[in-house]
Amino acid sequence: MHAQIIPDTLTKLAQLGDNTLYEPSGDQPQMERLRLPYQSRSINECITNIMTPKGKKPILKTMMTTACERNCHYCPFRAGRSKTQRVTVSPDEMAGAFDTLQRANQVQGMFLSSGIIKGSVTTQDKILDTAEIIRNRYHYRGYLHLKIMPGIEFDQLYRLMQLADRVSVNLEGPTQVRLNALAPKKDFQRELLNMLQLAEEIRRTHPYEKLAGTVTQFVVGAVGDTDLELLSLSNRLYRQYGLTRAYYSGFSPVIQTPFENLPSTDPLREHRLYQASFLLRDYGWRVEDLSFMADGNLRTDIDPKRAWAERYLREAPIEIMTARRDQLLHIPGIGPVGADAILRARRLDKLTDLSHLRQLNIRAPEQAAPYILLDGHRPATQMVLF
Repeated sequence: MHAQIIPDTLTKLAQLGDNTLYEPSGDQPQMERLRLPYQSRSINECITNIMTPKGKKPILKTMMTTACERNCHYCPFRAGRSKTQRVTVSPDEMAGAFDTLQRANQVQGMFLSSGIIKGSVTTQDKILDTAEIIRNRYHYRGYLHLKIMPGIEFDQLYRLMQLADRVSVNLEGPTQVRLNALAPKKDFQRELLNMLQLAEEIRRTHPYEKLAGTVTQFVVGAVGDTDLELLSLSNRLYRQYGLTRAYYSGFSPVIQTPFENLPSTDPLREHRLYQASFLLRDYGWRVEDLSFMADGNLRTDIDPKRAWAERYLREAPIEIMTARRDQLLHIPGIGPVGADAILRARRLDKLTDLSHLRQLNIRAPEQAAPYILLDGHRPATQMVLF
């Protein structure tokens, strides 16, 4: 009986295709979208190579159902959209299909989301039941990324974090006003932001338990949201809620939705948001360190770190031999590893030349050159002829 169910389930999943294309899950989310147009209607359409700290990992990205009772203005699964093929898979079917794929070495993990039917709590139970079967019946111990439905119960969230390696809830907008324009009738604080608060509370109160990390996603550029709004909230989530990372998905119009005639967001804006977000999360920057334009957005012609350096360091370069770690992390071309290498090296000898920085595995010290002093002198750089 089990063997007869699986082919039918794989056919169902193949019908879903790349419906999770705009649900990033890896370390290089923009690369996840660089896929061929949907053509084959094969299970391969549901498998995405995501980047992890350990390299590429093929994962099954899919949904329990493409039906949904919500009417988010940008979403291809919104209620009433006739162009969306509605497919529903049971927890037994989903778990069995995943087991078949991972035993065949086609996937090394799973990202599982869902449309909402009969409320968030009921829908979350379907995801939880699937994960329970995968962990307990099939004894799978690998990577699971499970979606948090809006406004679920505390016990559901706790169990989700026990079963998964990563959980995520889409905030979509940075404020209630922006969310109202994107997804009417969703409650920003109670249904979405509170999920991230509760997840951090669960981690704090269960310090010896292996619990999932949390991520979130924003829809960028559809309803007038600004980079200042997005990054201010992201910084708060990193500092207060233990967020692993924020995803910024540039808006792309979907036909037969209220936003079908809106323009797509410039991919470069999305790229700059990621760069700025990493400065906040990994480099200890403050939101106030970022250079926003009058409209509240970052410059797209220059990366955020260089924009700050051009404003503050071009005429007042930083002395490498005496700079604090936080000052080093404001210099283009120098990251946390490079800053730590500089701090160690200068205890032993003077750093007087760009070649000394290169020996510390700082890959492109020329990027830093206009903004630094090496033992009191501006570094010599080769003139660019072309």
